[in-house]
Amino acid sequence: MPRRARIDAPGALHHIIIRGIERKPIFKDERDYENFLRRLTVVLSETSTPCYAWALLTNHIHLLLRTGLSPITTVMRRLLTGYAQQFNRRHNRHGHLFQNRYKSILCEEDPYLLELVRYIHLNPLRAGHVETFKELATYAKTGHPVLLGKIKRELQDTDFVLGLFGKTIDAARSSYSAFVREGATQGRRPDLVGGGLLRSIGGWSALRMNRSRGDRLMGDERILGNSKFVERVIEKANEEYERKTLVQLRGPGLPELIESVADFFGIDEGIVRSASKRRDVSRARSILCHIAVNRLMLSCVEVAKELNLSPSTVSKSTIRGQSDTLVSQIEEQLVHRPVKKRRQ
Repeated sequence: MPRRARIDAPGALHHIIIRGIERKPIFKDERDYENFLRRLTVVLSETSTPCYAWALLTNHIHLLLRTGLSPITTVMRRLLTGYAQQFNRRHNRHGHLFQNRYKSILCEEDPYLLELVRYIHLNPLRAGHVETFKELATYAKTGHPVLLGKIKRELQDTDFVLGLFGKTIDAARSSYSAFVREGATQGRRPDLVGGGLLRSIGGWSALRMNRSRGDRLMGDERILGNSKFVERVIEKANEEYERKTLVQLRGPGLPELIESVADFFGIDEGIVRSASKRRDVSRARSILCHIAVNRLMLSCVEVAKELNLSPSTVSKSTIRGQSDTLVSQIEEQLVHRPVKKRRQ
């Protein structure tokens, strides 16, 4: 059975679970932990990806991230590929470090954000890496002591999380600590480590009750949320997929894309291909790079050659263009453009 596509959108909340291949360690010493956290800090900063909770265990990792300027797939590719290469060099090993694909669960925010913060930060206690809740407060391999102000880590958005617990920093930390302590006896919480109808609806009894009332329910293993949330997310994901597929099926090459973007903005193609820093040209170029890389699946090197830019500049432009409100309009123009006959 083919793998189902990941679901993502700007602002989406994701519970990420990464496991070592064959459950083997992905951290062998303190230097490994620091290397991973250093790389995580850089990648999150460069992609403007907020992190609300994290926990590093010997053979797996939990992260709670919100999609920022870059898709979660881009963030994770940069993070995991770079760390795996560094780990293999350090420990003189070869081959895969991580088990298959990481697990990414898109979560409904209101009922789950704080529950996930608590669940993730309690992982070292459940796994026996610390013996008491008091020890967890200074355990440096999780974001819990960061929220308590015991340790500083730039990678974590503490203001957002603490803002949900109180108006002053002391009151917020006290409320947060009490909230996490209450969850210490809840066990493994399988309802928080995967989506799907059964988990989202609250177990078999709740599922049978809803079905007996004739309620139409919908679930998806990639999503953690109630039935209506699942439906909304899938509908948006399908719309995005259809638009992306249509653009790809119409098969515009990079020259046709440049022509369409130039026409849309009313500027000359030569200027689009130049190093002009005019605001409208820069915006056009960013949208062009996003569509070329993320829709037409061209490499940054290919786009860079055509636009007379460096691959790193194309990469940065791609990130900027992703969130531009004009992207969908230009894609519609591409889909409905007259198809030119190709020379034989």
